[in-house]
Amino acid sequence: MTSTGNGGEKMGAAAKKKGQGPASLPWTVRFQALALSAACDMSQRRDGTVNRFLFSLVDRQTRASSRPDARGVRSADVAVDASRGLWARVFSPSEEAEQTGQASLPVVVYFHGGGFALLSAASTPFDAMCRRFCRDLGAVVVSVNYRLAPEHRYPAAYDDGEDVLRYLGATGLPVDISIPVDLSRCFLAGNSAGGNIVHHVAHRWTTSSDKSPSNKNPVVRLAGIILLQPFFGGEERTEAELRLEGVAPIVNMRLSDWSLRAFLPEGADRNHPAAHVTGEAGPEPELQDAFPPAMVVVGGLDPLQDWQRRYASMLQRKGKAVQVVEFPDAIHGFYMFPELPDAGKLVNDVMATFIETNTPDH
Repeated sequence: MTSTGNGGEKMGAAAKKKGQGPASLPWTVRFQALALSAACDMSQRRDGTVNRFLFSLVDRQTRASSRPDARGVRSADVAVDASRGLWARVFSPSEEAEQTGQASLPVVVYFHGGGFALLSAASTPFDAMCRRFCRDLGAVVVSVNYRLAPEHRYPAAYDDGEDVLRYLGATGLPVDISIPVDLSRCFLAGNSAGGNIVHHVAHRWTTSSDKSPSNKNPVVRLAGIILLQPFFGGEERTEAELRLEGVAPIVNMRLSDWSLRAFLPEGADRNHPAAHVTGEAGPEPELQDAFPPAMVVVGGLDPLQDWQRRYASMLQRKGKAVQVVEFPDAIHGFYMFPELPDAGKLVNDVMATFIETNTPDH
C-alpha cells in the first residue's frame, strides 16, 4: 500500500509499477468475481436495457434488522421520497456497542457501485460492507438506494444523492436511533460508480446556495469525500485499460462502455462531463472553496486506475486537499471481499485515519 498526497510527495509514484496480471486470489474470491461478471454480461442487453429478473437471481439481498448483529450493528430502511422510490439504509451501533467515547458520531453517506445500473443498498455485499464501516469506523452509515439507469439516466443518481443530504439536514435520522450524530462531520463515500456520484454530489452540494435547512435544524457539512476506485472515463483508451483488458476481473472496456451508454443522456459520448471530469477533452469542473478534502483509492489491477489518478491530479491543480492511496495488487472491488488483507487495511487503517484527520475539533 502506498499513500501520497499534495504535501510535497509526487502523487501516484506507485502508478509507474505495472503489474503482470491479477494477484493470486483465494478461490472463493475468484469464483465470486467470475459469477458477478457473468451475471452482468447476461443481464445487460444489447439494446441498453437490463434484464432485471435475470440479475435478481444472483443479486442476493439482505433485509434491514433492528436487532443488532453479532458485532452490535443494527439497520433500518428510511423512505426519503416514496414517490420516486428513493430510500436509504441506516446502519448504527447499538448503545451497548457504542464505546468510542465520542459525544457524537460522524455520518458516512455511502453510494454503492454497480455501473449506475445494477445492485442496491440491500445487496448483501454492500449491506455487509456498510456494517463493517459502521463497526470499524465508529460512524453511522447512510447507504443511499439511488435510482438506476437506464430507466433513470443522468442526472437522476446525482439528484438523489443531493436530496438525501437535504433530507438529513431537514429531518435527521430515524427517532429510534438513540446514538447522537454530528452532521457537521458528514463524509461522502462510494465505490466505482458510487465514487463518481460522490464527486458530483459534493460538487453540487458545495456549489448550490439552496442546501441549508431552517435555523432550528442542523446543517450538513461535508468534512471529506472517500472515492473507492471511482468510475470515471472518456473516449480515450488509457494505458491501463488496454493493458488489463481480458486480464483483470470484474471490469473491462465492454462493461464500462455499456454502463456509460446506459447512464449518460442518449446520444452523449464518454467525454460527457458526468464521466470525464479531468479536463483533457473539455473544461475542468469549477470547484468552490468549500469542496471537501478527498481520498482516492486506486488498485494496481483495476483498468480504471489511470482515470482515477487523473481525477486526483485535477483536484491537486485546483488546490484541493487530496490523498491518493495505492494498493498495487488490488482488483476492482477488492473491498467487497473481507477475506482479502487489503480490504481490512482499507477500512481499519486508511479510511479510519482519513475520517479522524478530517474531523473538526469539538
